[in-house]
Formats: sequence, C-alpha cells, structure tokens
Amino acid sequence: MTKNRQTKETPVAALAGNPNVGKSTIFNALTGMRQHTGNWPGKTVSLAQGVCMYKGEEIRLVDLPGTYALVSKSQEETLAAGFISGGEADCVIAVCDATSLERSLILALQVMELTDRVIVCVNLMDEAQKQGIEINLAALSFELGVPVVAASASREEGMGELLEQLRRILDGFEAPRPRRCGVVPDSIRESHLGAEALYGASGRASDEIAAQFVRRAEEIAKRVVRETRQDAKTRTLRVDRLLTGKVTGPLSLAGLLGLVFWLTIQGANVPSQLLQRGFDAMEAILWAVADSFHAPPWLSGALIAGVYQTTAKVVSVMLPPVLIFFPLFTLLEDAGYLPRVAFLMDGCFEKCGSCGKQALTMCMGFGCNAAGVSGCRIIDSERERLIGMLTNALVPCNGRFPTLLTLGALFFGASDAWLAALVLTGCVLLGVGMTMLSSLLLGKTVLKGAPSHFTLELPPFRRPQIGKVIVRSLRDRSLFVLGRAVAVAAPAGLLLWLLGNVSFDGMPVLVKLSRVLDPVGIWLGMNGAILLAFLLSFPANELLLPVCVMILSAGGSLAQAQTMDVSSQLVQAGWTWKTALCVMVFTLFHWPCSTTVLTIRKESGSAKWAFLGMLLPTAIGVLLCRVLQLTL
Repeated sequence: MTKNRQTKETPVAALAGNPNVGKSTIFNALTGMRQHTGNWPGKTVSLAQGVCMYKGEEIRLVDLPGTYALVSKSQEETLAAGFISGGEADCVIAVCDATSLERSLILALQVMELTDRVIVCVNLMDEAQKQGIEINLAALSFELGVPVVAASASREEGMGELLEQLRRILDGFEAPRPRRCGVVPDSIRESHLGAEALYGASGRASDEIAAQFVRRAEEIAKRVVRETRQDAKTRTLRVDRLLTGKVTGPLSLAGLLGLVFWLTIQGANVPSQLLQRGFDAMEAILWAVADSFHAPPWLSGALIAGVYQTTAKVVSVMLPPVLIFFPLFTLLEDAGYLPRVAFLMDGCFEKCGSCGKQALTMCMGFGCNAAGVSGCRIIDSERERLIGMLTNALVPCNGRFPTLLTLGALFFGASDAWLAALVLTGCVLLGVGMTMLSSLLLGKTVLKGAPSHFTLELPPFRRPQIGKVIVRSLRDRSLFVLGRAVAVAAPAGLLLWLLGNVSFDGMPVLVKLSRVLDPVGIWLGMNGAILLAFLLSFPANELLLPVCVMILSAGGSLAQAQTMDVSSQLVQAGWTWKTALCVMVFTLFHWPCSTTVLTIRKESGSAKWAFLGMLLPTAIGVLLCRVLQLTL
C-alpha cells in the first residue's frame, strides 16, 4: 500500500465531492477540533487537514477543494485530480448527494478512473427520504464496484460505518474493484499520470471524455434511484422559477435583502443603546478606581479615554447589528439561496464579457474580499480570473457591513426602518452593479478577450439547522469580525489618544492631520476627519466608524464626547444625512483592506495588479461622492 510522502506511518484519506454535498460536514464530524488549514507539501493551494482516531488508529484526512469535475484545467480541479492520481491518498472518499445522485456520480466515476481505493459515501440521506427519493445502495455498490456507505452527516449518522469501511481498505481486508469507463489506461494510472489523461485533453477530446462520464452516471442513476413523490420536486421547480426568473428573480433578491436589513436595523437599536449605557457605567467606575489609586492623568487618560473608550464604542456599535445580520445571511446561504443568486447573475456577467464563475466569487466576497479573491482560482481563464480579483472588493465584505448598517440605522432608520433597509439594499445592489460595469470596462480595455462558459447546477433547497447556523455565524463571522476589530481598536485607541494629546504648533496632531485633509474631504462631501479615518482603517475595515468617532472626540471639538452616543457625536460634528450617504458610498468604494491587497498581489503575482485593485474602487468612490456632492 502506498503511504503518504509526509507521514509514512499515518495513512491518508482524501474527501472529494461537489460543492454543497456536505463534504466539509463529514470532515468536521470525523476530525472534530483536530484540524487545520495549510499547504500540502508541493501544493500552492491551502487544504483543510485533520486527524481522526478509530479503534486506536490515527488517520489523516484531507478535504480536497469542492469541484464538479476533474477534467477541467482550473487550479482547484487540477489540484484535486493530481492529489488523487499521484498516490498521496491511501483511500479516497467520494461524497455524493443523495438528492441529486446522477450529478454527484459524474465526479465519483472520474475519481474511480484515477485510483482503485475508493469509497462512495452517499450523504444527505435524510433529505432524500423527505423528498421521497429511494436509493438501492447494494445495487449502486454493484454498479460501481466499490463500497457504498449511506450517511446523514449533519446528524452524524453513518460516520461509524464510514470509518469501519475506511479502516478495512487501509488495512487491506477489502480491495475495491472499480467498474470504470475506461478513459485512463491501466499503465498510465499505475504511473500516477492518470490526472493528465483526464484534464490534459482539449477541445473535442475533452468534451467526449466528459460525455462518457455523464452517460454512465445517467445509466447508473436510472437503475438505482426511485422517486416516490413528485410533489416535492414540483414545489422546488416552482420556487426556483420564482427566485431565478428574469423579472421575479431580481425582485426576490431585492426583497430578501431589504427584509434582512430591516430586521437587523429594528433589532439592533435597543441592544446597542443598552450596551453603551453599560459601558458608560463601567467607565465611571474605572475613573473612580484610577482616582483612588492616584493614577497619573496621562496613564488613566491613555487606558480609559483611549483604549477603553475605543473598544467600548466598537462593541456597542458593531456587536448588535452583526449578531443579527450574519445569522440571517447564513440562513439564506444554508438554505441554498446563494447559488441561485450566482445563477441569476451568470447571464449578466457573461454579457459583461466575463465568466459566470465570477458570480460565485462575488458571493464569496460578501463574506470576505480576500477569500473572494482567492476563490477566483476556480476561474480557468487567466484574463477572467484577473477581472474577478480586481472587482471583488466592489461588494461589501463582513468588515464594511457594520459601518453601512450603523450609519443606515442612525441617519435613515430613526423615523422609518424601512427607509434605512431600502438605502442599505440600494448600497448592496449598487456594489453588484458596479462589479458588472467594471468587469465590462476591464474586459473592453486592459483585459480584452472573449468570455468562457461553465455549467452551474443548483443544489437542492435545504432546511437550515438553526442551532448550527447560529453557532457558525457567531464563531466564523460575527465574533471573528468583532474580535479582529477589537484587537486593532485597542492599540488604535491608544495611538489616537496620543495623537490627540500631543500638540504640534499648538494644535493636537490628530486635529492638524484631519485639517490638512479637510479640503479633499469636503470636496468629496465628507471632511478631513472622515478621510483620515479611512486611511487609518486600512488594516481592517471594521475600524472605520470607531476610529472616526475617536478622531472627533480626541480633537477636542466635542466637549461632552464621553457622555454622548455615537449619533450625537456625529450630528454635533456636523454630520447630516448627506454626509452619511457619502460616507456609505465611499465605504462601498475605496481601497480594499491590507489583507485583500496582499491577496491580490499573491494571487496575481504582480504588484501592478494589486495597485490597480486599489485604484479601481477608489476611483469609483471618488467619482460617485463628487457627483453626490454636486447634486444633493
């Protein structure tokens, strides 16, 4: 048995499957907390890796990138095919979707072309049962010639059987004999060059290879799958027509976004005020403690007025909206709506001269622009991959949503939450529109070329698991965003306090810097303090609003800054709804955060493209803010 090159005494099992088949759920269920993400030796793409224990034996699991096929030439698909055929995995678990077995089998058949040691795990059996789908697992195992295990990973059902079957193959007690399509000759497979035989072909040869797998998957599915309920399928088709229709699709998207924003604004106001009151009460106690210990004014000022106040403002302003928004957004994601957004946008991106896969990477950007840039690896064409990377920052990420939500609630939601929701929805749609327009301009100028094509299959709708959605959104999004902001806000608060209390030419340095930037800021419909806050929040977008408030406070223009809420501080500093609107627009369109810029540099391999990735959104933001300044 071929052992892993890195840890020969520890067998390696790889998980392969389409997106949305529950592959990562299986990986998490088997590895628990014993996992990490890093580059496999010789690979440039990060892989999720973990360790599971079964009957006292350790097994290393590798979660390969989700892909629909191994016959393409994208970086993700090439990596998966090369990993499987190169002998780095002692066994491959091909994860299939029980609700759409025919589609999933296409990849499983391709995996079987590359290695003998394969287990097919048919996941989502619980959802298939609800939809009246029955699968003859024994017949499926006979048709494939490899072991088949049924699972419902979200309930952790079938995991023990999967590990037992995996152990039998790794220990040599069972030797699968895959019934292949015959695309890869035995001699090539044994030389570990099977991947090249799959994705090395081009043109008609590649199409014919793919067609063989499709035909074989159709034949097997017809023999082993039986649908007993057509009503569930009919309902799904009706919902899909509504969510992806030419007219109803965009209306549904705008309506769902508006509802999410309205719920966020309505729910965040009271908790935010209560949190601020609690922090104010705690601040009074801290001042009393400092006085009782006769702490030097500079020390108590730096720690309380600097570090504590900044951190308190970050938490009170950002925590309530993100705790509501991200779980709601995750519910839409888990229910299967985001792939339908990508489907809805596919035709638009193709008309803009780009690739439909950019719609998927754009959706990733709503979580994190850096992740969206990295996700552009799934785009085969280098030209279209660059377009996707350069335009990803035009949609708001996790770090920018709190500022948009807060300003929308403060300046547009005080009298009517629906107005604030409408403004926020408009901001998001504006970002999507600018992404397509910029893609069109780039495709007509510096990145000319014809768009490529790809197939996007919609996953079935799923009932989100509320508990897991809340935990994941809190852990992976809300607390991550808040934690990063607080980690930077604390030292930033100290720096801002120092800049506000160290004078130059009789004026605090912070005030002097903001006044130097005043002409440019006013020209853009804002002011120097706001523009300085944008510059100082380059490390993390989450810092923008708290840093802006701290600049205003440290400048001495707000005598009662410590006792006012954020809204009062901004209003007394001269903010109007027009100012807020310009800030929201510039929040949407300005240079990306440092992490995203570095990611563009790494993925493109050129500082030139990283610079263009900063210049493009900034130019759009300057142009739109100037238009607002002249017209409002």
